[in-house]
Amino acid sequence: MVNSLITCVDDVYDVYGTLDELELFADIVDRWDVNAIKELPDYMKLCFLGFYNTINEISYNILTETGLIVLPYLKKAWADYVKTYMIEARWYHSGYKPTLEEYLDNAYVSIGGPVILMHVMCLSSFTSTQQMLECMKDAENIIHYSSLIFRLANDLGTSTEEIARGDTPKSIQCYMHESGATVEEARMHIKSLILKTWKKLNKERVSGYSRFSKELIECATNIPRMAQFMYSEGDGHGHPYITESHVLSLLFNPIQ
Repeated sequence: MVNSLITCVDDVYDVYGTLDELELFADIVDRWDVNAIKELPDYMKLCFLGFYNTINEISYNILTETGLIVLPYLKKAWADYVKTYMIEARWYHSGYKPTLEEYLDNAYVSIGGPVILMHVMCLSSFTSTQQMLECMKDAENIIHYSSLIFRLANDLGTSTEEIARGDTPKSIQCYMHESGATVEEARMHIKSLILKTWKKLNKERVSGYSRFSKELIECATNIPRMAQFMYSEGDGHGHPYITESHVLSLLFNPIQ
């Protein structure tokens, strides 16, 4: 459900919304104000109401099952996520070209990893809100490294098409603009960043095994694994036939 919502919000910001509409949508998400949807265009009303109802439902289910009040933390995670989209939208409309560091500081959030992992923490087997809050604080690095690999792998697979149809510069283009590198040199640099970040993520997993929930460790590891698989031959999310062929090969097609 969370992944589906991320895809919908991503399309609102990348494909459909004007800058003024996007500013309004981000403000309403930040205020969590369902009464304000009358100010939105119709397609945004549908998006926000479905999003709002789903997150409230998830929070309600967690409350009834565990007694934990998680809505404030989910609301903040989604508000922070949408704010990163607004930053990218402003960059695009102003023609601003961020540095690679500036881009990645924002883009590891806009890829959706932190908001996914926040839901994982809220669904983990904590016995108290205080225990969950301690895990949130301790898990900042593992969330950052997991999401950073997610972003870099996504950029390697999708940036060519996204730039061609009109989008903000991705990590490859930011590095090219900053360093004067060729496309191939920039792609090699991004791949080296992925390898370095995997080492940091693996170290964090081992050193923090007793501090993190099992669910968080597994998901934080599987997100970048999924990303490198999904985007290894292009946009396996935007072009499902790429992923479908892998699934058929794994489950149905005989090994020759």
